[in-house]
Amino acid sequence: MADNVNLEILSTRNGFNSAVRHIQKTMEIAASAGAENFGDIIYQLDDDDLTSNKLRLLLRMLLIDKLGYKTASANLSAAVKDLGALAKEFEKWNGVDLVAAYHHPEMGLIVANPKVAEELAAFGELRKRELLVIYAGLQGKETDNNCQKAADLALNLFEGAKCAVPAAITSGKFTVKNVFKPKKAAPALTKTVKVKTSSMKAAPDKKTAADAKPAGGSSRMTPRYAVVVKNELFHNGNVEAWKKIIESYKAKHPNLEVFIYYEMERILDINSLFKWGKVKHGSAIEFAVAGNEIQDVAKLQRYLAQGASHQFEAFLRGPVNAVLKLF
Repeated sequence: MADNVNLEILSTRNGFNSAVRHIQKTMEIAASAGAENFGDIIYQLDDDDLTSNKLRLLLRMLLIDKLGYKTASANLSAAVKDLGALAKEFEKWNGVDLVAAYHHPEMGLIVANPKVAEELAAFGELRKRELLVIYAGLQGKETDNNCQKAADLALNLFEGAKCAVPAAITSGKFTVKNVFKPKKAAPALTKTVKVKTSSMKAAPDKKTAADAKPAGGSSRMTPRYAVVVKNELFHNGNVEAWKKIIESYKAKHPNLEVFIYYEMERILDINSLFKWGKVKHGSAIEFAVAGNEIQDVAKLQRYLAQGASHQFEAFLRGPVNAVLKLF
């Protein structure tokens, strides 16, 4: 029965072709996995087809079964914010090869070389109770007790502990290498309708933290940005305005996702924000953007702030079923 379940995907043409593509990609990655850091390989491939499920298979097949890497894992006891400091520490660990895998609640499984700040930044803020797995090995050579010790120590550092690192972990050949992402063509934009209204003009752009792009365009998620409700109540009109704004943003940036949060919980249906009048004047609704080449976040924040005020009606004008050209 187990064999039938495993082979069922091969019974259709699409399933068979999907399996062949996965095998070809696995062989391509496997050819380098014994000589390069797995996180660097995935980062440089920048392949959208490498979903969380496929990454899990590759981690098990290549790092565990093939290369015998040691592991340490935990559901984090606290949020982790200062990833740059961790990358600087791990950069000194030349005696062992490290790979970090974080199970992000929205973005799925993210894999990185924790010695490279740019890759580690893709994790965003590591959240409490989410799963983090550390892999430590010697890229094809037989692993030893130092590998398990390195995995355990690395996990402890992510957890905020202060640890003494043995010389056997800091001395060796596993230094940080320069990694580069391939440049991608700009995505085609969907058809939009421009709506002219003075109240919808955004203030001139000012460079803020929300505008910052990751070098190399690494897949990541921004911090959460708060939008304070200035209307007496976040009602149906405000909700519809937010839908229009987010629709316009995604029309300009189809590869980016906008996540909404209220009272620390993710909101899957924006309509729920106005039910029972629970979101009142002065309340803060948070949002974050995830994907590659994140742009226009500051402008999105300003529009959402206007949409949460008494000026929301500006976003409800224009032809029916048309996308506003805001970005």
